Amino acid sequence: MLYNTWFGDKLKEGIVVFKIVEKESLNPVVERITIEAPYVAAKCEPGQFVILRVDEDGERIPLTVSDWDREKGYVSVCFQPVGATTEALNHKKKGECIADFVGPLGKETETDNLKKVCVIGGGVGSAIALPICKKLHAKGVDVTAIVGFRSKDIVFYEDEFEANSKELIRTSDDGTWGEKGVVTAPLERMLEAGEKFDQVIAIGPLIMMKFVCLTTKKYDQPTVVSMNPIMIDGTGMCGCCRLTVGGETKFACVDGPDFDGHLIDFDEVMARATTYGEWEKKRHEETCNLYKKEA
Repeated sequence: MLYNTWFGDKLKEGIVVFKIVEKESLNPVVERITIEAPYVAAKCEPGQFVILRVDEDGERIPLTVSDWDREKGYVSVCFQPVGATTEALNHKKKGECIADFVGPLGKETETDNLKKVCVIGGGVGSAIALPICKKLHAKGVDVTAIVGFRSKDIVFYEDEFEANSKELIRTSDDGTWGEKGVVTAPLERMLEAGEKFDQVIAIGPLIMMKFVCLTTKKYDQPTVVSMNPIMIDGTGMCGCCRLTVGGETKFACVDGPDFDGHLIDFDEVMARATTYGEWEKKRHEETCNLYKKEA
């Protein structure tokens, strides 16, 4: 774990400056920003995350790292502007700075001693699945990637998944990209046919990961999922990111974010995930209205 406490020649009056060096829309609902943070970039590994604040009065939110460039000192994160903070982040422009960018936090995804792996990404979770595919592929692992989106118009990183997997299976809800249906359909088809993996790694919406785990459990396939519950400090002190794994309380920020999917109480996690739904929707609307007035 490494915290940024200074920023070279950009240190001004004791305040760390984290500059946005790149900003792009991956599709109509997913954004990608790249932050200049060399001491975070130096230690990033697949599966880890950062906690950021857009401004000094803003809330802390966790975002999983989707890419990094150690030589340039850049770290990229992907997000959907669905809450107040992600909406505020989306209004930041290239060249502007954010207040805090702390990390890398959490444990990296285990990639050692694996020969054959199935990596499953759903929606924005695909941005997190890609660096795992890259590292496994670079190690010579036989990678099957199953990637699912609602429709073809919101697909991103298709070429990257193709380049970093032995086989890429595309799925979409409406059938406009690859086969029609959910990611568990081709997964179960392969397992039913006798396919065996050293590990199945799933990253995406909670409901998707739950059904991936229900599928793999029937075939006794080890399965790891990446959890992103409500989180504040990222150090295990606040307890907000707690979840039940194998009957024990774990903290996603320090014990994870990767866990054995067959041991997670998904119903509990999904119930807690909606706790602040109405409040967050209201804050998102207020933030949108604020930026409209400023425009």
